[in-house]
Amino acid sequence: MSFLAEQVKVPHAEPQVRTNKAHSVLFDTYQAMRKQRHLAYTNCPVEAALDIIGGKWKSVILFRLLEETRRFNELRRLLPAITQRTLTTQLRELEDDGLVIRTVYAEVPPRVDYRLTELGQSLQPVLSALKAWSEVHMSERLAR
Repeated sequence: MSFLAEQVKVPHAEPQVRTNKAHSVLFDTYQAMRKQRHLAYTNCPVEAALDIIGGKWKSVILFRLLEETRRFNELRRLLPAITQRTLTTQLRELEDDGLVIRTVYAEVPPRVDYRLTELGQSLQPVLSALKAWSEVHMSERLAR
């Protein structure tokens, strides 16, 4: 357990294995501050699912990754309203939750690709249903 996690007394803030040491320290700090997840959701599986894919950007990122493997800047162009910091944070959370795979290529300049895991791809029916619902109902709402 990291020093910060001991100070904050977060029981599930185990350090994650990362190749970049500076990132690892920041990640430990982030994990210590992140809310405790999936501990009290035994009575509501929807709450547990929304904790993983909920929020303003995660489902949109997942939807874009359903289409194909994307690079970071490609995602930034597809989501112009998201900040670089928010996109980075959301992608890390999706990676930690096992929905996204981050692949770093040893090239100059470095290339990083993001793609869905099998678990992430299993969200395709949910995201497609959300898209269909939006196409039907949001056009009415926007016309008001």
